[in-house]
Amino acid sequence: MITEHTPAEPGDLTEVGNTDFLPEVQWAEPIPTRWVEPGVLYVVATPIGNLADMTARAIAVLQGVDVIACEDTRHARKLLDHFAIRNRVVALHEHNEAARTTEVAGWLSAGQAVALISDAGTPAISDPGSLLVRRLAELGHPVSPIPGTCAAIAALSASGLDSTHFWFEGFLPAKAQGRAARLQQLAPLPATLIFYEAPHRIRAMLQAVCAELGGTRQAVVGREMTKRFESFVRGNLAQVCAALDDGSIPERGEFVVLIAGADAAASPAAEGIAVARLMDVLIAEQAPARMIARLLTQLTSLKRNEAYAAVQARLDEGRPDE
Repeated sequence: MITEHTPAEPGDLTEVGNTDFLPEVQWAEPIPTRWVEPGVLYVVATPIGNLADMTARAIAVLQGVDVIACEDTRHARKLLDHFAIRNRVVALHEHNEAARTTEVAGWLSAGQAVALISDAGTPAISDPGSLLVRRLAELGHPVSPIPGTCAAIAALSASGLDSTHFWFEGFLPAKAQGRAARLQQLAPLPATLIFYEAPHRIRAMLQAVCAELGGTRQAVVGREMTKRFESFVRGNLAQVCAALDDGSIPERGEFVVLIAGADAAASPAAEGIAVARLMDVLIAEQAPARMIARLLTQLTSLKRNEAYAAVQARLDEGRPDE
């Protein structure tokens, strides 16, 4: 097992509170807003901890829009104040997203530009915003991404695990039974699995992962990425669980857990079981048949026609008899 720790360099960053970092030079004057057009929703990624990761384009867009929709107005204000962003701010979270979507659509129709941010990282990725984006797109309103930090991709890039094929799961169910059932569905996937987890649930989550996936798969646990106490723990799942028990992984901060996929060199019989379970997972996610077949050809030994036939047969099995 390897534990890596990358502290902030004292001369470069100044800690604010326990989580955020600020560049030494703060922004005072607005940046030109040539990237903002009326009637557009901008999905703006923000730093996951280190404010030096904020892009110039993200700042310009936030300074240039008419309204900023954010997950928590108090949390957002620290970011916005630092970059001299004084625009109107409204809350958009899981409890009011449907109602707020109607308001945002009205603002866009009136020619206003709106930005969407979350507390950290890329909006709508395990954060509020996906309903807003989907409905606005259905209504024909332009939606433009302003890319930046995403914790899942950042962790994957530093993990050393397979990055050609990966499955982003986000948060597992909070209850033990649902968590175990979901892990059983994910177990046969021959792709790196990526999870988010909160500090008060990381122990139960890792214990469930070890129980359902076994202790031999390689794993990486990233904690507090881009922040002062950033660390990565690498090893097999049994070693990672042991590191949590002995305190090598503190149960504090935000976690990204990455786990190697199922062994691609499984026997034909085992692969047949894995293919069936993989199809069940994708069908349950309501993926189109052609997409499922394409993924099967990429992730298994099935040829294109075999994969499509297998998907159709699986779909037919689930339909009631006529």
